[in-house]
Amino acid sequence: MNYIENDHEYINIVQSILYNNDFNEIKKIEHHGVSRYDHSIRVSYYSYKLAKILKLNYKNVARGGLLHDYFLSSCDRNLKERFLSIFIHPKKAVLNAKETFGINEMEENIIGSHMFPINLSIPCYAESWLVNFVDKVVGCLEFTQKFSYRFSYAINLLLIFLINSGK
Repeated sequence: MNYIENDHEYINIVQSILYNNDFNEIKKIEHHGVSRYDHSIRVSYYSYKLAKILKLNYKNVARGGLLHDYFLSSCDRNLKERFLSIFIHPKKAVLNAKETFGINEMEENIIGSHMFPINLSIPCYAESWLVNFVDKVVGCLEFTQKFSYRFSYAINLLLIFLINSGK
């Protein structure tokens, strides 16, 4: 992910989050076969790049995308706890993000609605819809990589193409 580290504008937007000790706790938690931290950075960065292309609020997208899964959970959760987390983790992430980073209304909606339509919190902004969509694509990519399906390479190429087409 060197291309992300080399994007100084993106890093300037999210650096207060990236260097926060509490946020960095999510590095220890597996999510879709990668760390929750890596997943969140991918969602944030790809959403940020697409938001710039679409002339949306890319700063709120970068921050909201990075914080969309900002909640702590045990690695040894049982199946019922994992299932319930699908519905309740967006609210936990919103509370954590408010408490730690003082998010704005759009960022709150981006975080709280990222599991729509599974949960019933509706995205109210184009930026929220964008992060919701990118989260689904990135999650699928991560699952395919975890299980070594061949089409993960094609999805990755598509994402890279979308990102580079806006330059």
